[in-house]
Amino acid sequence: MSAKNPEYDFNWCPGCGDFAVRRALEWALQARTQKLEVPMTNNVIVTGIGCSGNLVHLIEGEQPFGFHGIHGRTLPVAFGIKSSRPEVNVVVVAGDGDFLSIGLEHIGPQAQRNIDVACIVIDNGIYGLTKGQSSPTTRRGFRTATTPYGKIEQEVAPLPLYLALDVSFVASHFSGRPRDLAKLIERAMDHRGFAIVHVASPCPTYNDTTELLRGNPRKGIPPLVWDVPEDHDPTDRAAAAELVARPGVPLGLLYVNERPTFNDRLDEATAGARVKGTRELLESHVI
Repeated sequence: MSAKNPEYDFNWCPGCGDFAVRRALEWALQARTQKLEVPMTNNVIVTGIGCSGNLVHLIEGEQPFGFHGIHGRTLPVAFGIKSSRPEVNVVVVAGDGDFLSIGLEHIGPQAQRNIDVACIVIDNGIYGLTKGQSSPTTRRGFRTATTPYGKIEQEVAPLPLYLALDVSFVASHFSGRPRDLAKLIERAMDHRGFAIVHVASPCPTYNDTTELLRGNPRKGIPPLVWDVPEDHDPTDRAAAAELVARPGVPLGLLYVNERPTFNDRLDEATAGARVKGTRELLESHVI
């Protein structure tokens, strides 16, 4: 239980990567508010349903606003908040089961709009909160509560998907390096447009990939994580596609495309529009 919400149980399992992602987000929010000299309440965190959704209740220190939404619908909620209050910083925190299952249908439209929202996708390759069912990113052949003989479907490849949909900021990282992750999240929040930071995060209870991600030389296990080369040009979409085609988990910024946001285009479209008053609007409906 948490002191702020004593009637609900918002615990995470010991060793969960979500703890490190929460800390990274806290550091990034603190750095942003200090840099811009704005209050913490200038930030809004939108979460869905899943282990990642509990993060909105477990932020420590000075509190941003939070919205614990419904499964798979973090992006529509974030879009509504940003459209009505463009001055606030909106951050989506979602899991692979939340963002890439029923939430998948919203990624393309928001990429086309280029909404000014930063998304942190915590990918543990499993439905952890509901006790270990296979998720879109669960690797093929893995045995879970819903795939006792091994998952049959091919797993979703999130990074190529984001590039194909032309998300304007695509980054990848690992929960085991929270300091570096915090800096990447801060860059995503600074980006004017639709930003996604996809985070590989082990689930110690149902899909513990810690050893695979970090590697174990004594067992002859090479690490899956690798740093994006320093000479990589993130504005080169073809180069980014080559990077994400490599095996393993890249750490760093893969792609960025600076272009007008949805709010920019909305302001441009309505710049010459005459605003009608309440009485005029009502009278326009009178027959």
